[in-house]
Amino acid sequence: MITFAGLGRTLAATAILISTVMVPTLQAQDVTEEQSKAARAAIAAIGATNGFDNILPNLAERLKNTMIQSSPNYQELIVKTVDEKAIALAARRSDLENEAAAIYAKTFTVEELNAIATFYNSPAGKKLLNDGPIASREMVKAADIWASGVSRDLNAEASKEIDAAIGATQPATDATAAQPTP
Repeated sequence: MITFAGLGRTLAATAILISTVMVPTLQAQDVTEEQSKAARAAIAAIGATNGFDNILPNLAERLKNTMIQSSPNYQELIVKTVDEKAIALAARRSDLENEAAAIYAKTFTVEELNAIATFYNSPAGKKLLNDGPIASREMVKAADIWASGVSRDLNAEASKEIDAAIGATQPATDATAAQPTP
């Protein structure tokens, strides 16, 4: 039997999921159809919401793991039920797309959204999406190498000048001055 604690966690997770999806959708009503259409085109062009595709599967896996820990004898039932419910909720992915479109529509003008979509649908835009992360990673490596060289040179040059200045101001140590007088 599924414990009350497991059922409580399930209900709490469902309530949180519903509140995070439904409340923002209500706020998206002040976006025009033209803004929404342009925003959707820009979002599709840059793949802005592609990173969210695993949210529901990940939530389902976590819920299954939690419920199975609470009631290991019902693993088969838990897996079957959670998978069925997750598949039924998959249609709500469009709610997230609507919210993303509203956010983009409120952030950018229609002209900017059209320009974004045009650029990212172009060969150069597609190349930037595909190869941009590689270029960024290589730039970070180059910056690290550059910083190491600059740090080394700064340390050497500053130390050399400071050592010369300190050495010029300190009294010379004379071997005869160090000997005691009779």
